Amino acid sequence: MKSLSELFRIGMGPSSSHTMAPRRAAEQFGERNEDASTFRVTLFGSLAATGAGHLTDEAVRGALAPRPVEIIWCPEETLPQHPNGMRFEAIDASGDVAEQWQVFSPGGGALLEEGRTAESKTVYPDRSLAAVLDRCTQTGEALWEYVEACEGDGIWDLLAADWLAMQEAIERGLATEGRLPGGIGVSRKARSLARKAELFDEPLERRGLLAAFAFAVAEENAAGGIVVTAPTCGSSGVVPAVLRSMTSMVECTQTDLLHALATAGLIGNLVKHNASISGAEIGCQGEIGTACAMAAAAATQLYGGTIHQIEYAAEMGIEHHLGLTCDPVAGLVQIPCIERNASAAMRALDAAQFSLLLDGTHLISFDDVVAVMRETGQALPSLYRETAEGGLARVYQRRHAGRD
Repeated sequence: MKSLSELFRIGMGPSSSHTMAPRRAAEQFGERNEDASTFRVTLFGSLAATGAGHLTDEAVRGALAPRPVEIIWCPEETLPQHPNGMRFEAIDASGDVAEQWQVFSPGGGALLEEGRTAESKTVYPDRSLAAVLDRCTQTGEALWEYVEACEGDGIWDLLAADWLAMQEAIERGLATEGRLPGGIGVSRKARSLARKAELFDEPLERRGLLAAFAFAVAEENAAGGIVVTAPTCGSSGVVPAVLRSMTSMVECTQTDLLHALATAGLIGNLVKHNASISGAEIGCQGEIGTACAMAAAAATQLYGGTIHQIEYAAEMGIEHHLGLTCDPVAGLVQIPCIERNASAAMRALDAAQFSLLLDGTHLISFDDVVAVMRETGQALPSLYRETAEGGLARVYQRRHAGRD
C-alpha cells in the first residue's frame, strides 16, 4: 500500500475523482506541452456523465489556461481500465497532435496511467487488516504506532496539516450561508443546524452539532472550497465531523487526534487497496461507507478501545453501507451527498460505541466486508455508479421534465 499522503489530499472540491484529479492531470500535461497551441480533452464514462455538475471542464480549462481547450464528452463510451477515463491531446500550430496521453481517475484525487497498476512505492508491507492485527498483537503496537513505523516520523507533519485544513473547512462552512452553486435550489444548512442544536440539551445537542460539522464540510466541498479527501471529496465531511465532536466527549490532545487520524487513514488505505473508494467504480459504498469505517475506527481509538474493537467498528461502518448507490442529482455533489455525510458521521459514532459494549469478537471480519463491498460494487448496474442516470438522479430528471 502507498503512503497516507496518497489518501489524504488537500484540494478544491467538489469531487476528488471528477475535479481534483482531472485538474492535476491537466496541469501535468500542460507542463509537458508548453509549446502547444491548443488542447483537446476527451472525457469518458462517468467523467463525462456527471462532469459538468462536478466542474470537470472548468477544472481542466483552468489548469491549461490561457490556451484554448476543446472538451469532448463521451458518456456512452467507457474505457476498459476504469469508468473515469480521460484523453489529453496537445495540438501544435500546424494542427497536428504533438502528444496524446490517456489517464484515469481511480478515486481520492489519484491518477492512474493507461496500462499501469495503481501500486508504486510500497510503504505498508501488510495487505490486510488481519495481518496488521497479528503484528500488533505480537509487538504490542497500537494501530497508529504501526502507521508511524511504516511511514516514519514525517507522517505527523502531514496529518497535522490535514487536520488543520479539516478544521478550517468546518469553520468556513459554519460561518457561511446562502445557496450552493448548481441551479437546483440547495441552500446551506450547517449554520442553522449548529444554532438550533445549541437550543437543546444533551444528547440531542451533541448529535445536532455532529450533523452541523458534517454539513459544514460537505457544503464547502459542494461550493468548490478547500477540503481534505477522507477518503474522497464527496465524503470529506465524515471524519472531520466525528473528530471535532469527540473533542467534546473525551479529553483529546492534538497528539491524540493525529493518532486517531492515522488509524482512520490506515482503514481507508486498506479499502482503497483491496476494493475501491471510487463512486464511479463501486458506488457510494466506496466513498461514504469507507469514510464511516475510518471515522468509526478513529472514534473507537479515542474512546480507548482495543485494536480488535477498532476493527469491529470499522467493519460495521462498511457493513451497514453495503450496496449504497452513487446517484447524484443533476451530477452535483449535493443531493444526497451532503446529508449522507451527516448520516455516516452519526453511524460512525454508533458503531464505535456499540463496539465498546462488546469485546470485539464477531464472525464477519473487516477484510471480509471489504471483499464483499468490491463484489457488490462490481454487481451494481452502471446506472447506480455515478452516472446520474438512475436512482435519485433519475427521479429528479423525470420530475423536472414533467415541469417543462
